[in-house]
Amino acid sequence: MLSKEKINRINELSAKAKSGTLTEAEAKERSALRKEYLDTFRATMRDTIENVKVVDPEGNDVTPEKVKQARNNKFLN
Repeated sequence: MLSKEKINRINELSAKAKSGTLTEAEAKERSALRKEYLDTFRATMRDTIENVKVVDPEGNDVTPEKVKQARNNKFLN
């Protein structure tokens, strides 16, 4: 998870961009921080999805094969 300081910095830079006073260096910093945030979010979401088991009302495992394969590949690596 991204640190609170980095999230606060993203918010500061976004507010500054809305007011139109963002410098080129700050724009690059904001872009890098956003990329880091999205990478972290995607990795967390991927881990969550790979650890989900879907069960129908009869109790049968109906987890999509793609998720099962991703989970198996993760454990093999």
